[in-house]
Amino acid sequence: MLSLIRIELYKIFRRARTYISFAAVVIIVWLIQLGFYAEGEKYMGFSMQALSDTFIIEGKVLNGYLICFIILQTLLVHIPLLVALVAGDMISGEANQGTLRMLMTRPVGRTRLVFGKFSAAVIYTIALLIWLALWSLFFSLLIFGKGDMLIMKSEVITQIPGPDILWRYFAAFCFATLAMLTVTSLAFLLSVFASNSIGPIITTMAIVIVCTIIQTLDLPVFNTIKPWLFTTHMLGWKGFFDVKMNTDNEQLAGTVGNLPAIIKSGTILTAHIFLFLGLAIYSFRRKDILT
Repeated sequence: MLSLIRIELYKIFRRARTYISFAAVVIIVWLIQLGFYAEGEKYMGFSMQALSDTFIIEGKVLNGYLICFIILQTLLVHIPLLVALVAGDMISGEANQGTLRMLMTRPVGRTRLVFGKFSAAVIYTIALLIWLALWSLFFSLLIFGKGDMLIMKSEVITQIPGPDILWRYFAAFCFATLAMLTVTSLAFLLSVFASNSIGPIITTMAIVIVCTIIQTLDLPVFNTIKPWLFTTHMLGWKGFFDVKMNTDNEQLAGTVGNLPAIIKSGTILTAHIFLFLGLAIYSFRRKDILT
């Protein structure tokens, strides 16, 4: 199995499209960091104008932690496309090149072949998220420095002390990886049915967009299916930046406001991954070698 995974990883990282994804992450992160480096103080002054009239704000609000939070909100909407570029090509690419029949005649076993290819796609996805974490968090801290993190929401404003932030980002990136692996498994499933890579990639993004629209529409007809859509739970990483309050309305360091909701979201995402992977294995095992 390990040799099969190494072969699949070699196939992934010899393609130019793989490095397009990593380059796109760097470029987008750089643009956001450059924009905030040049105009960040003006932007924050405008955003916090009403708040500064009521409270005295001390310290460096525009720091690396806040920049990373903004980057994550922006990029995790687009990362599914970068994930689908590779995951949607894992099997359909072999069919397009005419090598799929040869692979299916080898004594590896179709189930092992699917697991090997899916494992390689998982490693690629994890590597892409680690790359995102490196540029969005650590380079933002290097450029903008550290400090307390001020998160402004529609109803409340949360201030998280600096020493209580880093572990939250570690948990958030782990959850974001789980969310992106759901997209990986979906694109991988669709690649089983296609003979070229364009179809699975476009279909994956179409499904993500449609599910996101259904999720955002406040219509009773969709209320039954909303809790079971994987897109509903993909932004569950934000929950790690909600802090519990005690009876005196004071923050409790090291706590998460609604941990059961995060666990529920993670469970639903994991169930989707196993569902998509199981369907991929079932469909590939029944695939006609002559078609």
